[in-house]
Amino acid sequence: MRTFRFAALSAATAGILLAATACGADGGDDAAGLPDGPLVVAASPVPHAAILNFVKDNLAEEAGLELEVREFSDYVLPNTATEDGSVGANYFQHQPYLDDFQAEHGTHLVAVEPVHLEPLGLYSEKIDSLDALADGATVGIPNDATNGGRALNLLADNGLITLKDGAGITATEADIAENPKNLVFEPLEAAQIPRSLPDLDAAVINGNYAIEADLSPAEDAIVIEEAEGNPYANLLVVKEGNEDDPRVQTLAELLKSDEVKQFIEETYQGSVVAVD
Repeated sequence: MRTFRFAALSAATAGILLAATACGADGGDDAAGLPDGPLVVAASPVPHAAILNFVKDNLAEEAGLELEVREFSDYVLPNTATEDGSVGANYFQHQPYLDDFQAEHGTHLVAVEPVHLEPLGLYSEKIDSLDALADGATVGIPNDATNGGRALNLLADNGLITLKDGAGITATEADIAENPKNLVFEPLEAAQIPRSLPDLDAAVINGNYAIEADLSPAEDAIVIEEAEGNPYANLLVVKEGNEDDPRVQTLAELLKSDEVKQFIEETYQGSVVAVD
């Protein structure tokens, strides 16, 4: 039962927090990254912040967790804020993106727990099937390395292009072996793609940005990623060394709870999928 599990978490958290407060009684610091303040989590508005706010409003108090949610609309600032301690954790990205970001920016971030998957989909305001995609059509794809490769793999999985052997999840346009429809790819910042959809023949859109644009991945996508075996689960992430912060461990437990899984299923109807 949730009550007993959360009660144990609450007691453990309270004991650690009490010890931390006593040690710092002569000058305690309530900064986001320290265990004597609320856990501040950076998140994309949908679905990440919505899921966190469900936890905050329904589960956190009973578990002894003080949670603050800060919304970000891009894929860079949540990581830099976690790195510099402006926030204690973030929740918006998958492991391939995190790995690519760290290689480029030299950050020291680690994944604590996978929470959910947002299937990537191909959308259009002009066609409703792959067969209707004309020769020379312009297709928008995310311009960051991991989601761009993910988009190309989605198109390859559905027969629109063929990728070279070994291209993998970080495939680029240079890895396209065959392009029978002579598709023209338009790399765009991921958050901008839904707004650009009217100007494109089709576009591959991240699940969270599709939902924000009132698109239903489960219903509106022409094709959509398979959930099974998908490496793109969205993660709770902290700066290295903060993995054992009791607040972080409590939040990780709550995000994997049956209550959160039910909230995801009922709210997003397959557009967001909780992972085990």
